[in-house]
Amino acid sequence: MSRTERLSAPRRTPAPLSYSLFMTRLEAAEQLLSGMSRAEKAQLLQWVVQDLGEAFPGIESRPEVCGGEPCIVRTRIPVWLLVQARHLGTSEADLLRAYPSLRAEDLANAWAYSRAHTEEIEQQIRDNEAA
Repeated sequence: MSRTERLSAPRRTPAPLSYSLFMTRLEAAEQLLSGMSRAEKAQLLQWVVQDLGEAFPGIESRPEVCGGEPCIVRTRIPVWLLVQARHLGTSEADLLRAYPSLRAEDLANAWAYSRAHTEEIEQQIRDNEAA
C-alpha cells in the first residue's frame, strides 16, 4: 500500500479499553443467559433489580426482633446467620430444608442485603461468635 493510499484509507479507531471490556462482559452474559433455565433467569433478574436499588424487600430490622439485627421478614432468622452458614459450606438447599419457613426468594434477598452491607454482616458474625 502506498503512502497516499494509507493516508486516504479510513482510519479504524480502537474502542476505548472500558468499552471493549464492557462489551466482553455483555457478550459473556449473553452466552450465560442462553444456557439458563427460565427460573435461573428470573433469579438473576431479581438479583440485578435488588443490586440496582437500595431497598431490600423481605429484610427488616426492628428493635424488638433479634435486637434489631436484619432478619428475614416473617421469621426471626438473622441475615448474618444465613451468611455464616453459607461461609461454612451449607448449601441453599440445606438451608431451605433446615428452615422450612424460608423460601428461595428469602435467600436471594439475604445475599443481596449481605453484598450491600458486608461490613455490618461480618461484624454481626464476629459479635455472635464471641458471645
